[in-house]
Amino acid sequence: MAPGALERALRQRRSAGQKCVVPYLTGGLGSWGAYVQAASAAGADAVEVGIPFSDPVMDGPVIQEASERALRAGTTPSAIVDELGRTDVGVPVAVMTYANLVDRAGWTRFASSLAAAGVAAAILPDIPLEETGPWCDAADAADVETVLLAAPTAPDQRLERIVGRSRGFVYAVGLLGVTGERSSLADSAVVIARRLKAVTDLPVLVGVGISTPEQAVEVCEVADGVVVGSALVRRVLESGADEASADVVAEVVGSFRTALDAG
Repeated sequence: MAPGALERALRQRRSAGQKCVVPYLTGGLGSWGAYVQAASAAGADAVEVGIPFSDPVMDGPVIQEASERALRAGTTPSAIVDELGRTDVGVPVAVMTYANLVDRAGWTRFASSLAAAGVAAAILPDIPLEETGPWCDAADAADVETVLLAAPTAPDQRLERIVGRSRGFVYAVGLLGVTGERSSLADSAVVIARRLKAVTDLPVLVGVGISTPEQAVEVCEVADGVVVGSALVRRVLESGADEASADVVAEVVGSFRTALDAG
């Protein structure tokens, strides 16, 4: 398949000799549409928007709290996708959610709704590689890029299969465990990035445990970029998750962009 919008944007950044920044924001939390736009304006290459689920097995306390707040406020998957369709983001958007929500909507229907809203890609972390077929078929038919995750414990042969099926970029999981901030960069983050770079030309972005611009610079000595989630969402929660929080999003994303551009 020809590269989609997400992969093209990340490759363009890499071709310029720079590193990619993809912030994660929880859909339905506060003025989240404004946060997505602020992240784009601050230098994000793409934005990952989480569709809240009541049992987010990959997510740690910060993103769980954000998801719970969004769910209590009445957000739904269709409401988030619809708002994305009305929002001029300016960079590609990937949604991240869980298989139960997609299965309930129907694989084809969900993929088609993303495409209709202009969403470039989807990340479904709880579908193992061996069971991605129905979703990937539906996503491919709708021109939605399926980003797959690669765990640091995966053997080399499995990594080759993951990168062969992944679209947009390969999500290198920096450490074992749920999402959340860490005081230092895990050694496994650099190792998994190096292993993936050895077997694919797809952009390799490291997420989970990337907490500071300094850690992003460190891992990007090998990786093509980072996904920043809990560190950003925590700041949104602390700031009240209101309209003014868009300035906080811009500040955090801008700090990562500046650090990576400086090298």
